[in-house]
Amino acid sequence: MDYGFLSVLPPILAIVLALRTKQVYIALLFGIWFSWLIIEGWNPLEGTLAMIEGMVDVFQDKGSTRTIMFSALVGALLIFIQYSRGVEGFINVLNKRLEKLEQKKDGYSRIMVQVLATFTGILLFVETSISSLTVGTLYRPIFDKLKIPREKLAYIADSSSAPSSILIPFNAWGAFIMGLLLTQGIDKPLPLLLKSIGYNFYPLLAIILVFVVIFSKKDFGPMKKAEQRTKETGELMNKGSKPMVSDEVTSFPPKEGIPAKAYNMIVPLLVMVCMMPINLMYTGWNNVKESTSFLNHASQAIGEGSGSSSVLYAVITAILVAIVLYFIQGILKPKEAVNITLKGISELMPLALLMLLAFAIGNACKELNTGVYVANATKDWLSPELLPAVVFIISSFIAFSTGTSWGTFAIMLAISIPMANIHGADLTVVVAATLGGGIFGDHCSPISDTSIISSMASASDHIDHVKTQLPYALFGGLITVILYLLIGFFG
Repeated sequence: MDYGFLSVLPPILAIVLALRTKQVYIALLFGIWFSWLIIEGWNPLEGTLAMIEGMVDVFQDKGSTRTIMFSALVGALLIFIQYSRGVEGFINVLNKRLEKLEQKKDGYSRIMVQVLATFTGILLFVETSISSLTVGTLYRPIFDKLKIPREKLAYIADSSSAPSSILIPFNAWGAFIMGLLLTQGIDKPLPLLLKSIGYNFYPLLAIILVFVVIFSKKDFGPMKKAEQRTKETGELMNKGSKPMVSDEVTSFPPKEGIPAKAYNMIVPLLVMVCMMPINLMYTGWNNVKESTSFLNHASQAIGEGSGSSSVLYAVITAILVAIVLYFIQGILKPKEAVNITLKGISELMPLALLMLLAFAIGNACKELNTGVYVANATKDWLSPELLPAVVFIISSFIAFSTGTSWGTFAIMLAISIPMANIHGADLTVVVAATLGGGIFGDHCSPISDTSIISSMASASDHIDHVKTQLPYALFGGLITVILYLLIGFFG
């Protein structure tokens, strides 16, 4: 059924409500309910019941269920590494290094720690959740000590995760996109994907902008106010702000009478990061049709693997390694291990609920054909010159409305590739614009899972993170549109 303009209303209303009221849960619930109200022909009872069933149906998708489980289990890992005094040990090591830097040049440690956080996010390109999670968890205590606002940490975690995952596509992202390109009749998707990286301006600009902001110390918009607040008052967040994680997760009391060792944090986190490509290889091993060697088979398997399975297995492995590591040192007893795991899961239930609602509104938008409507509304008046810029804007709007870049890729590549062929536009540039738009819209959206995890890991207020990141994202997005217009008309 064609819902026309109505299909765009629920996500727009949810986003406006979230930004106006700062109540993300209520805004998302209203958006989901309004979606099903439209689908059920404006019958309030049927719409409400369909909304409940829609949320239940989220668990029918194994990928969504694994992501929700991952979100909850991360809480257990965060509490474990604090209880073992691993976080404390890591901070002590880093502080010694930063003190040496500070002696050489005043204010240098502030810059260096932000640069380190950005590089960490880029290096963990294997999976966005692990990237933003690790950056937020590792660097939050040091950012707090150096009086860098939580919003800045969330911005760095968010802007170094998805952009690096799309620019270095040897991960589940690359596999997913190549699969979509194959369905559009592109026989050799990898060369096209690699060629498109040079034209994928938004992720490149997003990463460059992070470094420019760090080194120039020139912030703008709400982030400038956040920096001024922290400098003048020492407050890491705005008054009345609600961090995505409760204080019990971010400052869980460590065990008394044990030495603070950095490896009690580094080992579990390193296991989680290293297990990601191993799990991708394992889950994709049997899906490889032909291979010339073991290495070729392994690289193809990583491309075929399941991203959601891999992150879930990685976090479970990290928790088990942490428990064994602490057992050996006598830090932990079996009863404590169970209690801490349950405590961590319970503290991150709000995040798991937010994930559930984000997936539910994404599914409702799929039922309403939101993405298809936006794409079809524009294709009649397009010219080849305008196509890359317009495709970028449409992809951005779909990702912003639905909160998912992957969902946007699935919707838009099926539309933008045939449009490029019909209009005789450069396919490489159009594919790049589609992918970049998905990342840009996702960066701006308060219902994006990557943004939610960045807020959670940084213990930042989620709406404050979205508001402070938005001017930087819009600046990068505007330059991207100009570049696509220049390529379209003069390329």
